[in-house]
Amino acid sequence: MKLLIVEDDQFHANFMLETVGDTLPEVSEITHVADGNKGEEEAMSGEYPAVILDLQMPGRNGVEAARTIWAHRPDTRILFWSNYADEAYLRGITTIVPENSAYGYVLKTTSINRLGLALRAVLIEGQIIVDREVNSFQKRAATPRTGLTESEFEVLVDLALGLTDKLIADRRAMSLRSVQNRLLSLYQKLEVEDEGAAYNKRTRAVNRALLNRMLNVETLIAAERELAPWIAKQMSRRS
Repeated sequence: MKLLIVEDDQFHANFMLETVGDTLPEVSEITHVADGNKGEEEAMSGEYPAVILDLQMPGRNGVEAARTIWAHRPDTRILFWSNYADEAYLRGITTIVPENSAYGYVLKTTSINRLGLALRAVLIEGQIIVDREVNSFQKRAATPRTGLTESEFEVLVDLALGLTDKLIADRRAMSLRSVQNRLLSLYQKLEVEDEGAAYNKRTRAVNRALLNRMLNVETLIAAERELAPWIAKQMSRRS
């Protein structure tokens, strides 16, 4: 079996190469590339049934790379490997994974034994494996009282990008009232509404989301890239 490893840190790449060699005798060929863009290109040209993706990489993060890979090869089994147990990453993964596809989310702090088990479960046996710490974020996200719906999360991202209510409504094809209702729900779930007049609610909501790892820098960088062509199109219509 061919395996692609996409990891920008050479130390972690060497560790993963050694671990795969020790635990997956089924792997006959391993290719390592050091960033998400090259990972996408290699996955498209090499027909790899299994991929290991770092989540935080310069240029293009693991979620973006996985979106492209799965769009062209939905049967690809992907193990995400990260230093961070962020809800933002997990939400990004679960919204792009094809139906019946195998994936895993394992932290780099996990033990060698657990990593070996995850590698076999996801890449060989086709199971879904999520690290215990990551799973705690998944449970919170699934709780209606505290978890954000996909629509609320989209409004939160646009809020963090600095869009006005009107622009959010235009971008998401929603009414202004719907956007405002989702903002009220965000304030409640992020416990912003009870903090009084000392804070700007919009700014405070983004702050809370970052501290709670509902948002992270990589998610916002990717969102900014997606926003730019939409803004350009809006400006061209007005000119």
